[in-house]
Amino acid sequence: MKGNYDKAFENVVRLRVMSILMVNDEVDFNTFKELLEVTDGNLASHLRNLENQEYIQVEKTFVGRKPHTKYSASKAGKEAFQAHLDFLENLIKENKS
Repeated sequence: MKGNYDKAFENVVRLRVMSILMVNDEVDFNTFKELLEVTDGNLASHLRNLENQEYIQVEKTFVGRKPHTKYSASKAGKEAFQAHLDFLENLIKENKS
């Protein structure tokens, strides 16, 4: 079967984070919070998970005195996510009657 199932994308929050990053160059923390409707802690945990797997890149800066964190999909993250989507697509095709 073409593609790879990746446990990193089992969780709907991480799946949605990567979906958002596949169509946007970068997204900041507050935008993710608004789009995903999750708590700060929940979002931070899922972003950290993707960062630890090197699927996303993090850029921390300050705007005035406020921290501003932006996220983007890494090359490895884009490839892993596409492989996961390919796996799911093929799974659906194989089970179609």
